[in-house]
Amino acid sequence: MMQKKFIINLAILISLNLLVKPFWILIIEPAVQYKVGNEAYGEYFALFNFSFLLNILLDFGITNFNNKNIAQNNHLLEKHFSGLFLLKLMLGVVYIIVTLSIGLAIGYNFRYLKLLFLLGFNQFLISMILYLRSNLLGLHAFKADSLISVLDRSIMIIICGVLLWTGFTGIYIDVMNFVYAQTIAYLFTAILAFWVVLRKTETFSLSWNRPFFIMILKKSFPFAVLVLLMTFYNRLDAVMIEKLLPEGEGAEQTGIYAKGFRLLDAANMIAYLLSLQLLPIFSRMIKHKENVEGIVKLSFTLLITAAIISTAISWFYQVELISLINHGVTDSATIFSMLMTCFIAISSTYIFGTLLTANGNLKQLNIMALLGICLNFSLNLILIPSYKAMGAAYSSLVTQFFTAGAQVYLSYRIFKFRINYRLIFTLLVFSIGVTGIGFLCKYFFNNYLIGIGLMCIFSGMWALLTKLISLKSIIRFAKS
Repeated sequence: MMQKKFIINLAILISLNLLVKPFWILIIEPAVQYKVGNEAYGEYFALFNFSFLLNILLDFGITNFNNKNIAQNNHLLEKHFSGLFLLKLMLGVVYIIVTLSIGLAIGYNFRYLKLLFLLGFNQFLISMILYLRSNLLGLHAFKADSLISVLDRSIMIIICGVLLWTGFTGIYIDVMNFVYAQTIAYLFTAILAFWVVLRKTETFSLSWNRPFFIMILKKSFPFAVLVLLMTFYNRLDAVMIEKLLPEGEGAEQTGIYAKGFRLLDAANMIAYLLSLQLLPIFSRMIKHKENVEGIVKLSFTLLITAAIISTAISWFYQVELISLINHGVTDSATIFSMLMTCFIAISSTYIFGTLLTANGNLKQLNIMALLGICLNFSLNLILIPSYKAMGAAYSSLVTQFFTAGAQVYLSYRIFKFRINYRLIFTLLVFSIGVTGIGFLCKYFFNNYLIGIGLMCIFSGMWALLTKLISLKSIIRFAKS
């Protein structure tokens, strides 16, 4: 039954997100960057990533802790919701103050600080939305969560589309208006998500409860450390490019890196949404001592198949795809391919990292993430001055595969999974086959859209022929 629920809700979630989020990442964001230029967008992208680095203060691991906790104990929503909501508000104030103070200390001017404040407020709203959604996920209210997951982007698309392609408002797109549009969308979504959760609880009152706050912070602290460490090794690249290179060049190279990062960000959204669905499912199955090996294999093969195909397409059609997305500009084509290769590792992380989180193996995950930061920081320090944005892409590739390998190893040790040699061999055969399909499509079809389409179709068929994905298994799970 759990596999059935997972398949159905994953289909709904991915369908909704494929309708909305790719349009934002592949149409709206590139159009904004084209309008404002690499340097202005590079400044925004560096500050956007900087605003991520202190997310520990915003959330303190409460969202992941709450998701796991509510999934295992539904009755705690009534008991904890009011207190956790007030705690999130207080953490938001602390986060804004500390983020601006550090920005001031490292020399950001008034214009940077104003933009950083807005981005920090947006991060607070995102964190609040994720917390509210964690209650819905914990209750397995997947359909409501799926609708809320695309609402913010839908509103942003409407606002930015009006600013980009019409002139009747008299307001035109620049970095500040781009951020304001995000603020409006996140604020509306947070209010709606709050209302939906409020309907599922009978009582709500904001009252100071110091012992409760201390208890929650103690329990969520390991989650907080994990979020902080993983945020650093995932978001450090853009900040270090802007800081390690001379003024002007740093912003320009960050803008180029942002172009290459864009499609990886789009792919990450789908994988992240999958992990949000998996966390409460894994948590509940582990609590009831159910065997998770089947759903781990199912989710891993689905995601890794898509990751391998996406990576192959990014190498064979790197120039064409980057040119299409970035209005003919191809300066980030190789960076894009390098970063997309990271998606194979990131896909594994979203499955096995989520499994370890659900099982409470946070000490091991934190040690792994700390090693990842040290590796990423050291490689960036060495490679960025010489190779610029490409150096950051190299360091990201090495770091992601190192941390993914560590999480797969930990999962196999802790859950005593059997080493699936057949799956490993099938993945190897599938990867070789997809590479061959890519060469043939590139050679025989001059139109890259036809080539990519056929590559997806034949690669999907190859996944079925090699039995990497079993259609019968998926249908059986859906009907079981």
